[in-house]
Amino acid sequence: MAKELDELARLLYVGNNDNNGLNGNNNFNNNARFLGIAQHAKTFTFMKTYKNLWKELCSYENLELAFKKAKKRKTLKPCVIEFEKDLTNNLEALRTELLFHSYSPNPPETFIIRDPKTRKISKSDFKDRIIHHALCNVIEPIFDKLFIYDSFANRINKGSLKALERFDQFKNKVSRNNIRKCYVLKADIKHYFDEIDHDILLNILNRKIKDSKVVWLIKKILSNCPLSLSLSLSTRSSQRGMPLGNLTSQFFGNVYLNELDQFVKNELKVKYYMRYVDDFVILNDNMEELESYKERINKFLTDKLLIELHPQKCKITQIGRNFAFLGFRVFNHHKLLRKSNIGKMRRKFERLKRAYSVGTITYDAIYGYFQGWLAYASLADTYGLRKKLGKEIEKSFPNEVSNTEINRLIKYTNSSSMYFIPQYRSNLSNLSQLNTFSCFN
Repeated sequence: MAKELDELARLLYVGNNDNNGLNGNNNFNNNARFLGIAQHAKTFTFMKTYKNLWKELCSYENLELAFKKAKKRKTLKPCVIEFEKDLTNNLEALRTELLFHSYSPNPPETFIIRDPKTRKISKSDFKDRIIHHALCNVIEPIFDKLFIYDSFANRINKGSLKALERFDQFKNKVSRNNIRKCYVLKADIKHYFDEIDHDILLNILNRKIKDSKVVWLIKKILSNCPLSLSLSLSTRSSQRGMPLGNLTSQFFGNVYLNELDQFVKNELKVKYYMRYVDDFVILNDNMEELESYKERINKFLTDKLLIELHPQKCKITQIGRNFAFLGFRVFNHHKLLRKSNIGKMRRKFERLKRAYSVGTITYDAIYGYFQGWLAYASLADTYGLRKKLGKEIEKSFPNEVSNTEINRLIKYTNSSSMYFIPQYRSNLSNLSQLNTFSCFN
């Protein structure tokens, strides 16, 4: 900041002999011309903008990286196999469409899921998902620097596990390790993704992105959503809403609510605040302060972002009294998984088994899912559940070992037990004898 102020002062100093002040009048003398800058340095905001991103976005290397990300855990899908048959030409065709501004996304496939909550999911065409990744590859690092530390959804090295660990830290600090009462304001946004205003979102993005071609692509993506989301004729003429299921929707959702994050941290000066997608919590030992925060936050959301808190889901409770967060029931000294969360995992397990039986998913993908879920569940008192689930997985997928386990075994044998190598390298089928989920039991 000091260097930037010095540079500003140097530039403004040009024409000093003409007594040109900051506003073009002669209010400042030569000896105290920049005293106001020194006294009010904190009011100056220097924001770097980005004007030349299009070339990087359209590069073949970026599109190839985007393809690799888009196909992750979907390598057996027919659309991925078909696209990869002529990968180079298909990526070049996409690149040409972008460079000549002839790119037009296909209408997304929309379907309803009930798991158990009813949601409308929109599935974009595979080539459009590549474009989404290509865009996020370029602009996500720009905005991620602006996000607060305690925003945990859809970010590298964040996620629900980190959010729960951070929540425990906040709880212990506010309650002084559970020796005094700790209250929490838990809230979420009513119909969040359906209500995101496109004009407001674009204005936020335009503060940093000054490349008109990138903005053109963002508008193309935003406009490609089901009609039921796109226009509210009864209330306002601007488009609003983003389809659930798109990578860009997750990213834009974070950008939009970063405005709330900055308001809470910089205006309200709240210390123990964290957000995961549109769910956020504030911890405090004073219930009246939390009530005040709730009112001011809702006013900010309705005035600035044209969204509002969900009246039925915005509550202030004491930790240990029926408080749930990110699928856990949180008590003073322990956590339990919610029954609905366990049921959701069970239904997912059945879908994975059916997909595996028809060859549309690999065992590595199944292993990756359960490796993450079991790590998540380990934050609660779930020893018996995890042990039982591990046995069910081994029974459902006999003689299967993931590449993760193979690589882990080879690394182990290379480092500490060389005499095992001939046995396992001579016959990799012996790896099926391993208990692949023993580490979670």
